Amino acid sequence: MEVETAGLGSQTDEKFALPVDSEHKATEFLLFSIAAPHMRAFHLSWISFFSCFVSTFAAPPLLPIIRDNLNLSASDIGNAGIASVSGAVFARVAMGTACDLFGPRIASASLTLLTAPAVYFTSIISSPVSFLLVRFFTGFSLATFVSTQFWMSSMFSAPVVGTANGVAGGWGNLGGGATQLIMPLVFGLIRDIGAVKFTAWRIAFFVPALFQMLSAFAVLVFGQDLPDGNFRRLQKSGDKAKDKFSKIFYCGVTNYRGWILALTYGYCFGVELTIDNIIAEYFYDRFDLKLHTAGIIAASFGLANLVSRPAGGLISDVVAKRFGMRGRLWALWIMQTIGGVLCIILGRVGSLTASIIVMIAFSFFCQAACGLTFGVVPFVSRRSLGLISGMTGGGGNVGAVLTQLIFFKGSKYSKEKGLTLMGIMIICCTLPLCLIYFPQWGGMFCGPSSKNIATEEDYYMSEWNSKEKEQGLHQASLKFADNSRRERGRRA
Repeated sequence: MEVETAGLGSQTDEKFALPVDSEHKATEFLLFSIAAPHMRAFHLSWISFFSCFVSTFAAPPLLPIIRDNLNLSASDIGNAGIASVSGAVFARVAMGTACDLFGPRIASASLTLLTAPAVYFTSIISSPVSFLLVRFFTGFSLATFVSTQFWMSSMFSAPVVGTANGVAGGWGNLGGGATQLIMPLVFGLIRDIGAVKFTAWRIAFFVPALFQMLSAFAVLVFGQDLPDGNFRRLQKSGDKAKDKFSKIFYCGVTNYRGWILALTYGYCFGVELTIDNIIAEYFYDRFDLKLHTAGIIAASFGLANLVSRPAGGLISDVVAKRFGMRGRLWALWIMQTIGGVLCIILGRVGSLTASIIVMIAFSFFCQAACGLTFGVVPFVSRRSLGLISGMTGGGGNVGAVLTQLIFFKGSKYSKEKGLTLMGIMIICCTLPLCLIYFPQWGGMFCGPSSKNIATEEDYYMSEWNSKEKEQGLHQASLKFADNSRRERGRRA
């Protein structure tokens, strides 16, 4: 994949292998390049996030074995599934702030290393409570999604940032599908070597744990926070202002657009997390399939991220060239609403073949909506980019927790009924997108104000007070505002 732009602000710089804008963000996205620092950061970020997804969802494909070994009830399994995504709610918000203050490299690697022991400890659990606890603490690692999106938004310019965020997030999310294949395969190999099945599943967890640790070390050793260097060095040299947590937090939580995106993301990414937790068991129980067969079918949902979420990011960038920010918002609403309709249908069809076909179509629209969301997020706030990313990402986990609590905990609803009701909830929770309005670009139903003409500079400078401007702390925001003019669309 090669995405490029010849728009205003592109320039060549001998320090970089790719063309860059005035912030030294890449204006091209070359998928198969490993050029430092832009494309190297891309590959390190998605691989690290991929490893965390593999670890977090390593248990579901082996649940039929684990539940027999630990005597897990349906309620125990439901609670553990909720725990696996609930821990990351606040972790994602904290990760966003950590990225704003310390940079994505340190923030990502630290969390990945801190959560790896929980994956190792899965091999020694012996009760429903310990099963819930290891899933809870392992789930914290999903907050590396925020550092992934922050990193890409710091490395790639406006015309390709949606694509970069979409591919990095999508390929990272592939871990949710890949683990449906990896864990049954690893389990089978260990059992064939001679281990009994109740020992084999425990040994299998050493594979994702080791992978997670190695990816963290790679990020630390080979990664770079920003095009011009790491946060700490740039702050010491005076090339990057050191911001205050209180200011970052205030700018983030008072921007209503971030809250709306957190809600809508809860019903695209949150739904994806829910499906990752229930789908293998759903096909195994409803259609009386073998464990490996159910795993392969379930994997197809997560593996769709190979193209679906990147496609969402690409669609966001393409429509923005013609329709600007308003096009990004409309595309997000359309894709996510179609996903909700397909989710309703998935809960209604009764044959195996039809269920698989609808599930794959549903996975594309659901995951594309995730990519489209992070085509909008980088423009909500320049000063609080990490926190807004964290709020949105945390919203995804909140959506997953609520959905599983309401529809898939215990036996109140069958999984078929739960899927139908979840689809209705997706459609309803996507409607608030029409309330998002940028003074300089407009919203879904109206353009920018013709009376009080606003500019990109007005919007992003509003995050800084006069004293901070006198100190020159707003300079990065000025550059970002200039590079964001393309969000006006072709009317500019």
